[in-house]
This record gives sequence, structure tokens and C-alpha cells, in this order.
Amino acid sequence: MTTAFRLNSVVLDTVEGPVRYAFPADLTILAGPTGVGKTTLLEAIKYGFGGDGMLAPVVAESVNDISIDVSIGDARYLLVRSVDPGKHRNVRVTDLRTQERLPDHSTELDQSPNLSSLLMSELGFAGDMRAAARTGTSTNAGTRITFADIFSFLYVPQSDMNRDIARSQEQYLGAKRKAVFELLFGLTDEHILALRSRANKLNGAVDDAARETRTIRHFLRTTDTTSKEEALSAVGDAANEQTSAEAALRVLREQINPVADRQTQVLRDLLTDAERRLAEAKATVTSLIRQSKQLAGEKRRVEGDIARLQRMRDAGDRIASIEFVTCPRCMQSLTDRAIPAGACRVCLQDDPVPGNPDIDQYEQRQLAEQLREMDDQLAAIAEQLVATDDAVADREALIKELTVEIDRRTSERVTPRLQAFTDASTRLARAQARQRELEGVLRQWDRVDDLVQAEEKLRKERDGVRAELGRREAAIDARRSDILGELNAEFNRAVRSVGIPSIETAHIHPTSFLPILNGELFNRVSRGGGIITATQIAYWTSILYVVVSRGDTYYPSFLLVDSPRMALNSASDISAALYRRLRDLAGARPGKLQLIVADNELPDAVQRDFAELDFDYDHPTIATIDHPGPNAVETLDESAER
Repeated sequence: MTTAFRLNSVVLDTVEGPVRYAFPADLTILAGPTGVGKTTLLEAIKYGFGGDGMLAPVVAESVNDISIDVSIGDARYLLVRSVDPGKHRNVRVTDLRTQERLPDHSTELDQSPNLSSLLMSELGFAGDMRAAARTGTSTNAGTRITFADIFSFLYVPQSDMNRDIARSQEQYLGAKRKAVFELLFGLTDEHILALRSRANKLNGAVDDAARETRTIRHFLRTTDTTSKEEALSAVGDAANEQTSAEAALRVLREQINPVADRQTQVLRDLLTDAERRLAEAKATVTSLIRQSKQLAGEKRRVEGDIARLQRMRDAGDRIASIEFVTCPRCMQSLTDRAIPAGACRVCLQDDPVPGNPDIDQYEQRQLAEQLREMDDQLAAIAEQLVATDDAVADREALIKELTVEIDRRTSERVTPRLQAFTDASTRLARAQARQRELEGVLRQWDRVDDLVQAEEKLRKERDGVRAELGRREAAIDARRSDILGELNAEFNRAVRSVGIPSIETAHIHPTSFLPILNGELFNRVSRGGGIITATQIAYWTSILYVVVSRGDTYYPSFLLVDSPRMALNSASDISAALYRRLRDLAGARPGKLQLIVADNELPDAVQRDFAELDFDYDHPTIATIDHPGPNAVETLDESAER
């Protein structure tokens, strides 16, 4: 059942040609001094699997693609990922068993298909599992478990070798790290993780329902009605009040209808007729005023025409008395020619002036006649307007008298009933408003009841989920005990065989799954250096010993280790013990696991019965690119520290 996981080869497609490394052996050592690119190669492998590998400048500048040939179980894939920032989110995937080019897989989890889900599926896991906290009160459904989380158990980077184990010092990853450990050893499964996530979601739903219930209860406590029973009683009282008010209004309407007697009705008819005649008289006044204005304007026009004719006649008379001695056109003298009697001195035609100067012109007579007619019309309109104004005044007085008489006759009989009608209407409106208010309160109480029922339903569902979770966890308690027992025994043996200084007792914590040295967590025994490094190797090799020997876990039989001797310095005995441990692990189950280790140099006492790839500054890991030399290169661990 233990998942076979094997890195067959890595190809770096550089600008100067490809660089290929194959890993056919169970144990492969990448040896060489600092700066030749060992960590660069391992980080490129991590990047090829879709992770956020820390790429060296030489990779970013000179490598186009990184290709990973990997076998997972019965499947074998070629993963090709571009280093180009514009293309690095997509990975080209080829199924090497069928030689079928699959659709490109994204490194983004929210894209489909994505590389993480493909690799998780080949490991036997669902791609949407979540690692929820186990506090019992958490409302967080948990973060998604990805292949990158699995890979953190398969790769020990140089930056963590003498500092941390499986990123345990990053507290926010604690729940996920524990969930991945249990998942790999079969101490949990996707159903348990889903139940735990569901339980946390239900915690949040229960809290929300309880919070809303408290809010509404607080609101109801601030109103006059403090209980649902009181609200129901008050609604009944308001309904009775409404019924009483409606009955009173019906009685008053029946009493008011026959109040008006015959004489009052006659007065009302006279009032209506007087109001109609007053409106007609006022309309007549308005019309007469408009006609008067129009006639006055027309009279001013006719008077203007008469004045114009008079001016023309006066001008003719004045011109007729002038004796021209020179032609007004050509300026020739008129005194030297003979002028017939009765003729015009200028044109020699008959002179009309002395003939009959009092002849009345037709147009002037017509205009004078129009002016007299307009004066007559204006006088008639003025007389009619005076009569109409008198009629308006009389009718207004009549309307006032009729109104006073009608009010006098009806006030004694109608006004008390109108007051009673007003009081009844007010009672009815108040009762209806109170009912609406109480109905709103009752709706709030119904909402409280619904929320209480929903909260109780959610609690029952959560309790059911917790019970199912407890049953499933109890079913694997025996397996948990067996695996932890084997891990503790193997880890204790590994610590003793490596010979870690000052360590007397060693075991693995049953819930955090981290090394406990001398009764304390490993990072409290030592803040770094050789003890942490030696503990790393003992811890990871112990896990793989148990994984390979049992054969019933999901743990991939693969380990990638960077620089285990980095913090050991001159501790050659411990270094030799660590490599013996790695060699023994690889030889215990030939073909069952794969170890790839990068280190500066190997201890002399180690028997070299494993594959070894040696590098130097003339032959770096990216061989197609000239190495600048030991003094001109910055290592990745130095970059990370900054």
C-alpha cells in the first residue's frame, strides 16, 4: 500500500542546451563544494513539482524549462514547467505510460485542471481535502491540503536542516502539518477530515444562530412586551378595541344620514345655485374686462390712423402754398416759362388746391365712424360691467347668508355626532396601529422560535458529526498506537546509533508528531546546529524505516535532503553515522525507496556503495553555463537569510 514515488530524471533546458540528471539508484549523493549549484538543482526539482522553489539567478537568466520525469505508483509523468514569469503558472503534462499529452495543468489551486490535484490523486488522496483545527470550538473549516504540503515531508531544504523540522515553527501551519502526517500514515482519511471540517463549520453556524437569537431577545427586552404570551394577550385586546370602534362608527353613520330636514335641503339647493350664478357672474366680469381692453386698443389704433391722415393733409396744405422757382428734380428755372391758368407750376397739371379744399376724404369719414362705434361699445361695456359687479356683490351676500343659516340649522344636530365620529375613528386607528406593532413583535418572537429550533437542529447535526468523527477516530486508535510505537522504537534506536551528544531519551510526540529529546521538544533542547541536523536525519529515516517495513501507509517512499553535514563541521563520527544510517535505509528494502542527498563532501569512513554525482566549479550542476568561480557566486542560503 505504501506509495512508490521515484524521481527518474531532471532536465534543465538552458540557453546553451539541455542538462540532464538521472537517478536510477536507491541512494544518490550529489557531492561538491559550496556554490556549485546543488541546492539550485534541488530547488529546481521542487519548482518542477509546482512548488515555489527558490530559483538561483543562473536559473532565472539561463534556463528556459525544467522537466521532471516522475513515477507515482503505477503512473509515470513528464512535468515541464517554464521559468518565464509569464508562463510559469502552467505545467505541460505528458503521460509517459501512454505517451499521451494531457491538457496543461495550472499551479493555481482555483484553476482546473491543476497540478496539485493530479499528483494528490496519484498518491491516493482527494484534491479538495481541508485541515481543520481540533480545538472543538474552532469555526474555521481549515485550509486546503495540497501536494506542496505533502512535498514538505519529502524534502528537507538546506534552510531548515539545522533549524526546523517540517516547518513546525510556523504555528499557522500546525493543524495542516499534523493532518498531513496522519493522512500519510493512514491515521486519518478524507472522510475524517471532511467530518472535522464540517464540525467546525457547524460550530460557526451554531454561534451565528445563538448570536442572532441573543440580539433579537435583547431587542425584545427593550420593548413594552417582554414575553410572547403578553404580546398575544395584547393583540387580543387590540382586536377587541378595533371591533368596538368599528361598531360605534356604524351606529354614528346611521344616525348622521337622516339629520338633514327638508328646509335645510332647500337652503343647500339655493346655496348651490347661488354659488353657480356667482361663478357665472365672475366669469362675465372677466370677459367684459377683456373686451374693454381689446376695444381700447383698437380705438387707439383708429385714432392713430386719423392723426396720420390729418398730418398728411396738413403737409399737403403747407406744400401747396409754396411757389417753386426751380424744378426740385433737375434744378432748372421755372420762372421763364408760360404757366396755364389753374395749372401747377411744376407739373403743369390742373391744380386741385384752390378748387374745393373742404372736400371730406372717404377714409377719414370711415375711421371717424369706427371711432364713434367704439366709443358706444365701450360705454355699453362699462354699464354692463357695473351691473355685473353689482350682481356679484349681491350673490356673495346671498351665499354668506345661506351658509350662516345652514350652519345654524345643522350645528346643533350634526356637530356632537361628528365629535363622536372623530373619537371612534381615533380609537379605531389606534387599535389598528397597536395590532400592527404587536404583530411585528410576534414576528420577532416567531423568529426567535425559528432560530432556537434552527440552533437546536444545528447542535444536533454537529453532535452527530462529532459522534461519527469519534467513531471513525476510535476505529483507527489501535493503528495509531501501533504506528507510534514503531516510530518511537525506531527513532530511539536511530538517535542512539547516530550518537547525538547529550541526548539520553528520545521519542515522537503522540499528537504533534515531532521529536521529543530528554523530555522536551527538539527546538528547546537546541536552537540549531549539529543536534538539530542529526535529529533531522534520525527522524526522517525512522519514518521511512517504518513506512517501508509496514508497507501499509500512503507515505511516499522518497526523501530529498540538502546538506546534512552543513552544521556538523568537524563531527566526523556523527557524519559517518548519519551516512551509514542513510546507506542502511536504502539497502534495507532495495527498489522500495529513493534517497537523494546533496552535501559538500562525504566522510572518509563511509563505504561508497551508492550512486554519486560529483561537482566542482569547472563542472557545476548547470554544466552548460560557465561558473563565475567561488568568489563571484552567492549561495541560495545566503540569499534566504537576507
